[in-house]
Amino acid sequence: MASHDKTPPPAVDQLGRHVAMPESPGRAVLERVANPHADTFYVARFTVPEFTSLCPVTGQPDFAHLVIDYVPNAWLVESKSLKLYLSAFRNHGAFHEDCTVAIGKRLVDLLEPHYLRIGGYWYPRGGIPIDVFWQSGACPEGVWLPDQGVAPYRGRG
Repeated sequence: MASHDKTPPPAVDQLGRHVAMPESPGRAVLERVANPHADTFYVARFTVPEFTSLCPVTGQPDFAHLVIDYVPNAWLVESKSLKLYLSAFRNHGAFHEDCTVAIGKRLVDLLEPHYLRIGGYWYPRGGIPIDVFWQSGACPEGVWLPDQGVAPYRGRG
């Protein structure tokens, strides 16, 4: 289906409606829509500069800047459902590595993309920033995959 076709998009349950924030990432409903350019390799990027979760030990908030890049196949993630899913981590206790990798794997399971990578740039806790990177495989040859654009942590100096 090309972007200029008049065929209505597949039904999604959350778009255009008031939807409460899910209680947990496991209860969040991620939705997908058909990719109108499934015959073309391209990168779609989601930048989440205010991601939050909870430390599973102390219950204190952890903050990250996430960058999700993927090369869609037949499916695109519906962005409102992604926003609700990511917001559900605000009350979820998990280590940085677990949050970052779990998000990447859940998107790969849903979308079956040609390629997906996620960069989790976590703000320091206890004086140590933890950056977590995961990808589903190799990016298809010839795809322009820009740098994620997040500077390495340099402290205040």
